[in-house]
Amino acid sequence: MIRRDGILLTDLYQLTMLQTYHDCGMTSTAVFEFFVRKLPPNRNFLIAAGLEQVLEYLESVFITPEELDWLARCGRFRKDFVDSLADFRFTGDVDAVAEGTVFFADEPILRVTAPIMQAQLVETRIINLLQLQTLVASKAARCVLAAPGKLIVDFGLRRSHGAEAGLLAARASYIAGFQGTSAVVAGALWDIPLYGTMAHSFIQAHESEAGAFEDFARSHPTNCVMLIDTYDTEAGARHIVQLADKLRRDGIEVPAVRIDSGDLADHARKVRAILDSGGCGRIRVFASGNLDEYRLRELLAVGAPIDGFGVGTRMNTSADHPYLDCAYKLQEYAGQPRRKRSEGKATWPGRKQVFRQSANGIYHRDMLTTTDEEPGGEALIVPVMREGRRLAPSPPLKKVRDDTARQLDRLPAALRSLDPAPAYPVIVSDKLRQAAAAVDLRTRSA
Repeated sequence: MIRRDGILLTDLYQLTMLQTYHDCGMTSTAVFEFFVRKLPPNRNFLIAAGLEQVLEYLESVFITPEELDWLARCGRFRKDFVDSLADFRFTGDVDAVAEGTVFFADEPILRVTAPIMQAQLVETRIINLLQLQTLVASKAARCVLAAPGKLIVDFGLRRSHGAEAGLLAARASYIAGFQGTSAVVAGALWDIPLYGTMAHSFIQAHESEAGAFEDFARSHPTNCVMLIDTYDTEAGARHIVQLADKLRRDGIEVPAVRIDSGDLADHARKVRAILDSGGCGRIRVFASGNLDEYRLRELLAVGAPIDGFGVGTRMNTSADHPYLDCAYKLQEYAGQPRRKRSEGKATWPGRKQVFRQSANGIYHRDMLTTTDEEPGGEALIVPVMREGRRLAPSPPLKKVRDDTARQLDRLPAALRSLDPAPAYPVIVSDKLRQAAAAVDLRTRSA
């Protein structure tokens, strides 16, 4: 079987390089690191996410007979090289920052140490997995910071760029502080709380809006959040008031109403007044519809009486900046530090560590160092895999989420703002700079 998520889910150049490594007998250990060259516009920090899926991939990666056969038949590769892939497994080491870690430009969040053919071939999938969740988690965290104390739910599955993207966006947004998702499979896989109401089609399928509300409430007596803007939002709110007493006598409470269109602030004020005057002050107002961190800030700034938000398309696709300037680069081969010197894309050589230093409980600065330095502070990159096997089970997602919240609380106030802030200090150690100069001298004279 040729799998859509198997070893052929890679770029062609990975395989062409592997054949040349094979032809030249290049089998020494390589060290690659994944990092982001610069933060996207208006982002003051990023949130690392996706490590769990990377480790799952590395533990299970292999090639099927059908995939080998296709490589042999495609006319690009020699038989001896294709045959060498038959027993392909990842047997290397991985060091990484914990998921949910706040990080900044040029800081590695994952290091792969393995025979060069292994470390090279997994590059595409590693970038694919880390970029998406890091991008979504970072934008979701901004939504959480923009609406502190509010219920925020991921509603973006249907607008995501494919099924895997929608599923992993639900996971990433939960890490960042969202309280739940509408994506059922995310609840089944990771115990992420599920939230959902109804579609306009449900209302339209009934002869009356009030009848639709009552049918739904009696089918779902413990979770009957009502969508009230199919026809006339305020009329929908009045139908809820008229129905509430009848339902209450049968032990059914309407916990919230949802508004999904129009001027959300204006509708929320009018709906709140209708509910309060009708004795339904306990019913909350939930809003959705093309929301992101900026729209949340605007709604709360004008005092919109909204208790929770469904955030989807713009968060799941990171609509204002839908990619990271990220890279997975060779830092060492056969025991020698390596680095790229390309204009605007130069890298720091060798295996690196990030030390985070704090002052009065607030993050103060990071130090980017070689792995044998001890400048003080918390070392962020830790061993997670040795010889192709994890060192420990991944922590529960709820713990990752709680750790992320604590880190966001320790960011300087300016960085928690949605507005651009002065860059957080990341200091490159003198020893690392000297190592770069030594590599440059060696490669220029080669």
